[in-house]
Amino acid sequence: MAIHLYKTSTPSTHNRTVDSQVKSNSRNNLIYGQHHCGKGRNARGIITTKHRGGGHKRLYRKIDFRRNEKDIYGRIVTIEYDPNRNAYICLIHYGDGEKRYILHPRGAIIGDTIVFGTEVPIKMRDNYLL
Repeated sequence: MAIHLYKTSTPSTHNRTVDSQVKSNSRNNLIYGQHHCGKGRNARGIITTKHRGGGHKRLYRKIDFRRNEKDIYGRIVTIEYDPNRNAYICLIHYGDGEKRYILHPRGAIIGDTIVFGTEVPIKMRDNYLL
């Protein structure tokens, strides 16, 4: 996993790093706009709470917590940052053509194959960084 260090050109780029394995997300049916109606406003749209509001628009990613695709192999295609849960998620392409997001298992990289099931042994790569 390579980390790209930026050359400092402005004060905002001091000590800036980007993980080269994390890719930007593609627009698919697993991402939809989260409706933020509050932001410190009442029913008429008047700001009633000080110091609330603004913020960047965040898209919600549907995460597969049930993992009911049993005994079907899937491949990790992208690793993305999820702003709604402050964690990394993986986009999995299963063998039957379905795509789903799961929480990123520590040590998993792009191209790894995963499978879920009751009879599947728990196995992880030996040489991964903590």
